[in-house]
Amino acid sequence: MSGLSASSASSTLADAGTAPRHVAIIMDGNGRWAKRRFLPRVAGHRAGAEAVRTTVKAAADMGLQALTLYAFSSENWRRSTEEVSDLMGLLRHYLRKEVAELDRNGIRLRTIGDINGLEGDLVDLVREGVERTKHNRRLDFVLALNYGAQDEMVRAVREIAADVRDGRLAPEDICSAVIDGRLDTQDLPPLDLLIRTSGERRLSNFLLWQAAYAELLFVDTLWPDFDGAALAAAIADFGARERRFGGR
Repeated sequence: MSGLSASSASSTLADAGTAPRHVAIIMDGNGRWAKRRFLPRVAGHRAGAEAVRTTVKAAADMGLQALTLYAFSSENWRRSTEEVSDLMGLLRHYLRKEVAELDRNGIRLRTIGDINGLEGDLVDLVREGVERTKHNRRLDFVLALNYGAQDEMVRAVREIAADVRDGRLAPEDICSAVIDGRLDTQDLPPLDLLIRTSGERRLSNFLLWQAAYAELLFVDTLWPDFDGAALAAAIADFGARERRFGGR
């Protein structure tokens, strides 16, 4: 499985009708990658940013419809001021450097989460990138920024409660489709495959509602070492599974 190339995985799985449409990744292991090399933590984040670039390109080449990456969680603010500053600086660098490349490759940048919680110049950079690439259709590249699934659900519930209060929605009409329509991912394909790198086996408040019937894959690879071959292997693993969605 690990020997599959991105191109062979794309053609084989697409022909078999087993390719996922929407893949999400919890990018974990930057710090451990740096520690093993006796490097500062920020070096791991920089290497992780390069892995983002490589993986996004591979996802587009494979024909995925959407790739969602957990870039900065609403809980990450609890990290040290220095590390948060480093992460924000890398995000600035990535957006300034890569948006033009995304646009050239037909990739549409999108976000989930409360980006208004970021610093003003970062919000501007994100919005500029989203606006510049909004007409692209080759791949939806979704950055989860200041995102937490519980916060997302709280915001959705508040919207629904306001609609019930104001008479726009009857309580008995609330269903899973109504909730789906209030989530940040409302116009993305259903989540098919959720990957977490670095050997950790938890969802860490990421896409909890959307992952209800997603396939989960936990790999030992540290995020900076993740690449197109690793994504191809994950997609091959997905293609070998039988999805039942609660049936037998």
